[in-house]
Amino acid sequence: MNKETTIVGVAALIIGFLLGALVGAKFMSGSGTPVGQQAVQQGGGAMPNPGQATARIAELEQVVAKDPKNLQAWITLGNDYFDANQAQKAVQAYGKALAIDPNNANVLTDQGVMFRALGFFDRALANFEKANKLDPKHLQSLFNIGIVYAVDLKQPAKARATFEALLQKDQTSDLARQAREMLQQLPAAK
Repeated sequence: MNKETTIVGVAALIIGFLLGALVGAKFMSGSGTPVGQQAVQQGGGAMPNPGQATARIAELEQVVAKDPKNLQAWITLGNDYFDANQAQKAVQAYGKALAIDPNNANVLTDQGVMFRALGFFDRALANFEKANKLDPKHLQSLFNIGIVYAVDLKQPAKARATFEALLQKDQTSDLARQAREMLQQLPAAK
């Protein structure tokens, strides 16, 4: 693996982590009390300390055991597993959330990032494509499609087309900047 591939992979994981942290901060438990509000306020999206994450995970596991239809609790539990690098458990929690709300582009994308972390690139790609089809303005899923093609599947032509499609939709965001950087790193088109 070369240095550029490693950097791209690390950048993609960081982006996925930040997205998971932001999505997790928005959701609340079914009781109306923010789940892990203290950790979100202290960290502002940064990873909570392991003790807090473990306590929150234990609390959320109890919540979903009592109320398996609690969408926000499943999403937040998935996000906490995501943040704790427990990819398989995150995939499962996101799966429960998607059973309740199958058209949630954010959850599909987060689950896709976890599939990618597990090495299931085709499943990750399917999630990102579904998220982007459901919400064509969901740029994170489109960017992630490009990452899978560029880094994991070694299909630079498809990666190039994906990053160019993102840039047609947006020129100013951080994802647009990253897409331009990825385009510069791809081999020249033949």
